[in-house]
This record gives sequence, structure tokens and C-alpha cells, in this order.
Amino acid sequence: MKRVSQLTALTAALGLAAFSSFAADMTHSLTLAELQQQKGAVIDTRVSAFYNGWPQALNGTSGHEPSALNLSASWLGAMNEAQLKAWATQHQLTQATPIALYGSDSDNQAVKARLSEAGFSHIALLGDALQIPARLQRLAHFEQLVYPQWLSQLQQGKPVTAAPAGEWKVIEAAWGAPKFYLLSHIPGADYIDTNEVESEPLWNKVSDDALKAMLAKHGIRHDTTVILYGRDVYAAARVAQIMLYAGVKDVRLLDGGWKAWDEAGLPVERGTPGKVTPAADFGAPVPGQPQLMLNTEQARGLLHRKDASLVSIRSWPEFTGVTSGYSYIKPKGEIQGARWGHAGSDATHMEDFKNPDGTMRSADDIAAMWKEWHIVADQQVAFYCGTGWRASETFMYARAMGWKNVGVYDGGWYEWSSNPQNPVATGERGPDSSL
Repeated sequence: MKRVSQLTALTAALGLAAFSSFAADMTHSLTLAELQQQKGAVIDTRVSAFYNGWPQALNGTSGHEPSALNLSASWLGAMNEAQLKAWATQHQLTQATPIALYGSDSDNQAVKARLSEAGFSHIALLGDALQIPARLQRLAHFEQLVYPQWLSQLQQGKPVTAAPAGEWKVIEAAWGAPKFYLLSHIPGADYIDTNEVESEPLWNKVSDDALKAMLAKHGIRHDTTVILYGRDVYAAARVAQIMLYAGVKDVRLLDGGWKAWDEAGLPVERGTPGKVTPAADFGAPVPGQPQLMLNTEQARGLLHRKDASLVSIRSWPEFTGVTSGYSYIKPKGEIQGARWGHAGSDATHMEDFKNPDGTMRSADDIAAMWKEWHIVADQQVAFYCGTGWRASETFMYARAMGWKNVGVYDGGWYEWSSNPQNPVATGERGPDSSL
């Protein structure tokens, strides 16, 4: 056994004392009612899956405290000081705001430490957190965004919340040959090339007959639960949205995609997909939900209406016509009268919709972002981007949020801009430009 120097022992003792003092600070707690009287803020320090509504234990409580913000301790390593301050500013938190945390002890301690470093000093525990199930809030359809540990338990045959009603499949989706899939993928996962669901020249969805054949090839019926993931979440979302259009009733996304599975340290396998038994029949008409996919004339009909929104899921430089966003799309600009639904820094990123770990941002944040551009839940809403991927990801989030009348304008900017007769807008403009 190594000898411990007096200096090391002293350092350890001081560290333990500091931790004990720090832990003692967290014994101060407030009830939700007390915090609300002080006009304070509640922060849920758990991972987003539990915040969204997945119970931490089978038959456990589900959801988050009213108006709680989600600042997961697991994100802290991906947030620098400036990003944390920007998060606080975005949620109107000042250093004088009373804050109450809830989650595990270790997560609360980690978040408190970072907030304290940023100058927040009025931090307590939420003493009655998750004790009154009736007041908890959750995504309307949290089950449509699964998390890695849930999927792992399902694969092991363990009982899980919101289990598939019948047969289920896990599928990785990406463009082209399965080069990354061959190196490492979720055990038992099939592989779908996005070329199986969309085609040139405009990268619109394939014909309904071709779609039906693709589903049969992968052994998918209308009542098969399909759990999709991707190295890029929007690739999986594109396939998911088209499957829903076709009539597959239960299609889910792995929130955070392959990255979430990989970072969870769960088992992987390599090699080609296993043999799939084709489905003899889809068991229902295709398409089962034709309203989920809009053509150009249907999209045009949503413009300049208070009860509808045609929503651009493109970066601000694309929306204002600085860039088309794509090497193969030459025209720059935007559909005149479309509303900006945010996206990310360019045509291949979706930061505006993502937590630091790549999972879906909170529904409250997304709804607030859309409301600024007159996009609200009781409208008929159709999302579009350049060719459908980013729009499909946003569609899947809106669906999980419980937005009932949503679809995707399949042709997007690529199809719209291919006809010079279609009206186009460029330049800086605000939300009222779409009214």
C-alpha cells in the first residue's frame, strides 16, 4: 500500500470539507409554491428523456415540474461558460433569480457548481419535486422519441414503458452504402439507404408502389413498430416521416441518434445486415396518411393565412437568400409568404432544435421560437427545407409535441425554385412579412 503524504492527506481533507460544506448548502429547499411566490425558476437536472416524460422506473412518475427548464448535468461537458450564460439569458435568468434544482444528488451538485461559477447565488433544492403526479407536464407523445437504455431493455426482453404492441424492428437509415453501419451498429438493426425512399431529380419521395415494395423488402407491415436511428438524425427522420405517410402506425426515433447510443456505452455489432424475411402484404392501403405529404399546390394554399403556416426549416442565410444551401440547387431565396421555423447554422445542421447532447430541445423552447413567427399548434402546418430531411426531423418533433395537423411539403425549396413563375422573397425580413 502506498504511503500518503501529509500534503496529500491535507488536500483530501480540505476537499472533503469543501464538499461537505457544498452539500450542506444544498440542504436549503423550497416548495414549488414558495419558489413561485419568489418568481423563481425551476431547473430539472435529469436527462431530457425523463424531462420529456419517460418514467425513471417502470410505473414511476412521468414528466417534469410546471414550467421547469431542462439543464441536464450530462450536458455540462459540452457547454462552455459563454454557452451556459447564453442559455441563462435565453431563459431570462439573472444572477438575482431564485433557482430550485431537482434530479439526483450528483446531478444537482454538478449543475449548482456550474451555475455558481457563472455568478448565480440563489440556488436551492426543490423540496417537493416529482411528488405530485397530477401537476407534472410531459410531451404529448414522449414515447415517439425513445432513449438508448429503453431500447436496450426492449432488446433484452425486459418490461418497458410504452412497449410496442406487436412486432418491432430497429433500423439504421443513411444515404448510400452502409459504410459506417458495417463498422459498428446497434445489434440486430437493419439498414435502409435513403435512396430507397426518395429519388432524383428533385429528391422527392418515391412512388407509392415503390414505397410499398420497399416496406415489403424490409419485412414491414402497417402494424410493425419501427424504431429508426441515424448517424444524422434527419436521415432517420426522413425515412420515418415517409413510413408514416405510407401507413405504418407506430414509427419512433432514437432521440439523439447513433451518437446517443454510442455515448451510452451500450453493445454494438459489426457486419452486414441480417437476413430479413419479406412481408407478404402491408395489410393496409398505401398511403395510409396521405395528408402528411403536401405537393406544391397544397403548400401554396397555406400561404398568408392566419389558420395555417408554410414553415421554412432552413438556416437564416438560406431564408434571406444569401446562399441556396446546396451545391446542386442554384436559385437563392425563399418561398414568398413562408414563415421561418429556424434550423441551424447551415443546410447540414439543426442546432436550433437540439440540446447540447443532440437530443430534442424542450417543447416549450421550440413552441416559443415558432410563436414569434406566428406558427402555433392549432394551425395547419407544413414544414419544408431544401429536399425534405430537416423538415422531416422537425415534423417528428412537432408530432411528439402533440401538434395534430402537421405535414411536410415534399418538394421544398428545390421544387419551388425550379419554376420561375413561383413567387420568391429575398433579404432581411421579420415575422409580419408572412401575414
